[in-house]
Amino acid sequence: MKAPYKILVTGSNGLLGQKIIHALKIRSDIQVIATSRGENRLSDKNRYIYDSMNVEDLKNVDIIINKYKPHSVIHTAAMTQVDDCEKKTSECWSLNVVAVANLISACLKHDSHLVHLSTDFIFDGNDGPYDETAAANPLSIYGTSKLASEKLINDSSVSASIIRTMLVYGIADDMSRSNIVLWAKSALEKKQPLNIVYDQFRTPTLAEDLANGCIQAAIKRARGVYNVSGDELMSIEQMVRRVAQFFDLDDSIINPISTESLNQKAPRPLLTGFNVDKAKRELGYSPHSFEEGIKLVMSQFQNAKK
Repeated sequence: MKAPYKILVTGSNGLLGQKIIHALKIRSDIQVIATSRGENRLSDKNRYIYDSMNVEDLKNVDIIINKYKPHSVIHTAAMTQVDDCEKKTSECWSLNVVAVANLISACLKHDSHLVHLSTDFIFDGNDGPYDETAAANPLSIYGTSKLASEKLINDSSVSASIIRTMLVYGIADDMSRSNIVLWAKSALEKKQPLNIVYDQFRTPTLAEDLANGCIQAAIKRARGVYNVSGDELMSIEQMVRRVAQFFDLDDSIINPISTESLNQKAPRPLLTGFNVDKAKRELGYSPHSFEEGIKLVMSQFQNAKK
């Protein structure tokens, strides 16, 4: 009998990490090792192994990777709050860059394939949507840190997939994290005026779709850069209006505003969006439509409330 393929996931307590664990644990051909800092916060603790790991600690990373010797590592742990990264540069660099160096070192020792998550924020947003060959020019510390981690991978001999994504939405087990779909629905139902940016364009990504893209990259040991996001380009304002339309809510209370008017600490790229043809072709990636994503999120929300 063939031994199962071992996949270790970092950041398993996060939204993407949870979706990956839920998708993998039902497969008999995969042994999944969930890792995060501290206790396991997933609601279902069956059919996978959990071990605490601090990705910023090289010794700890070496011990855990050596313990399980995974065929692939999917690295989802990161500091992703863009304004926080601007304020806490050293923390951002430690989690987004040093941690990747630690994983590269450990993966090389065991020929583990590394699946690394990156972002559209490595681009300046002047000429999106982008394909995998576009030149990067980050505007923020967050974007700079993620580009630096990509460079570490490219400068090493590690077998790796770099998965670039953006504006991920979905529901975590404990529903503690913000979700643009649920937030927009709730705000629209309260009928209070909403200030929504009209000049930021993205291809929003359903968390389940991103999880599937990461899993395929891990199993195929696909090497190189892959854009994994939704394939519908829309502004943030258009997203909220589509939520309103889906639930038959009044969108006249939406007040379009510019990104500049927000005075955020970290600059945001205005027009990103991804061409995902390569992921569709090589990974079998097939993203849901935005309306299909809303429907899935609401189904999970209703089930969680029962």
